[in-house]
Amino acid sequence: MKEISHKVMMSRRSLMLTGITLLGSYVALSSLPSWAVPQEDATLQAQFMRLSNLLINHRLNPAVGARILKVAAQEHADLPAMMGQLIGIAEAKKATVVEDFFGDIPEGPLQALAHWIIFCWYTGSSSAKRDAKVFTYEEALTYQTTLDVVAIPSYGISGPNRWSQVTVALADMPRF
Repeated sequence: MKEISHKVMMSRRSLMLTGITLLGSYVALSSLPSWAVPQEDATLQAQFMRLSNLLINHRLNPAVGARILKVAAQEHADLPAMMGQLIGIAEAKKATVVEDFFGDIPEGPLQALAHWIIFCWYTGSSSAKRDAKVFTYEEALTYQTTLDVVAIPSYGISGPNRWSQVTVALADMPRF
């Protein structure tokens, strides 16, 4: 019996085209904006942003909210119900700002969740512990309230996420 062996030969050209195709598809998919990819639970995101806007009187970034929501959902199995209860308390008081309804939130898990959400938006992290999840640095509300007078702490001389600065000579250097 004669054994037949098949060798799969791939030319350099087809290998190169395959590699370029894979790389191109990766770049194309990873560069899509977040709204182009279907969201897993847009209603939960909308509910979280609504609650956040009731608790915090600032313009909030939905992308940061999505990161906070992801951690909150991991921490609280009944998060949608808790958010619904907090929004219900605000609606019952016809609240437009946090001061209108925060005193009516009962102590316990609901008040702890409301405090945690406020903490996350202001600090940009989930807690003050070393293992905290970081949601944002530049958009943490702690810095946004004084942005016009205090620079965000950074090692970048020209600002956060700017690690190089074009140095312009003050005067022409003398030539000897």
